[in-house]
Amino acid sequence: MTPQDFDYLRKLLRERSGLVLSAEKQYLAESRLVPVARRHAIATLGELVGKIKANEMSPLAMEVVEAMTTNETFFFRDKVPFDHIRETILPALITARAREKRIRIWCTAASTGQEPYSIAMILREFNAQLAGYRTEIIATDISGEVLARAKAGIYSQFEVQRGLPIQQLVKYFSQVGETWQIAPEIRAMVQFRPLNLLKDFSALGTFDLVFCRNVLIYFDQDTKIQVLNRIVRQMPETGFLALGAAETVVGLTDAFKPMPDRRGLYVPNLTKAVRPESNVLKFALKA
Repeated sequence: MTPQDFDYLRKLLRERSGLVLSAEKQYLAESRLVPVARRHAIATLGELVGKIKANEMSPLAMEVVEAMTTNETFFFRDKVPFDHIRETILPALITARAREKRIRIWCTAASTGQEPYSIAMILREFNAQLAGYRTEIIATDISGEVLARAKAGIYSQFEVQRGLPIQQLVKYFSQVGETWQIAPEIRAMVQFRPLNLLKDFSALGTFDLVFCRNVLIYFDQDTKIQVLNRIVRQMPETGFLALGAAETVVGLTDAFKPMPDRRGLYVPNLTKAVRPESNVLKFALKA
């Protein structure tokens, strides 16, 4: 791949997915795109780029974008955000939503499904407290390929060993040959949908909890600001935003503020993003 071809790909990726690829990452692009070229019997990466230039809206162009997105994930990744769900978020939302009895959760980069399924398993732990509540988990990703895997809910031995407690494996998975499939009742709790965060997502409705973890790190500052400011418009003031360990809203937007002593957890800033139900947020901040 020539430097000119790589520069073209970097521009395409930024425009189509928000992914910012630094100049020294050409080796990464080549390693991920060689399999794409082989699948389509394309001899060189230069020829692959040429075909994309000829039709940037082709399925091949989208396949290249998907191949370049990072899909690293595992069950209960980083532990702390899931502790926040058990200890802070669900207790606060159960109180805040006592009248509506409805809780909506959005995983913005679901990849192969481990994150939303981890949340679903936690919701099952709260069955008694959530009796009579309607809970929804919407899981989105730009890649149709990983969403298809997520919907199937089938994982390798290696994948179920990464972060998944043995008790959860025994309780919610069945072995299928050398793989493990998550239980139908857990799969039924998650709705998987294709979505590009750069596009309008207002049609998804409002969410009480948004998991947007390890996504913003791949965006430039302007894109981070735009995404965060659009997310806050999809949340009531009693909502929660969970970011990755290396991510923050500080210095980007004042529409959210950090929760004290809750690393990676944020709430809408009432002085900047006024919403109804302000009295209930006090409970969340005390949790």
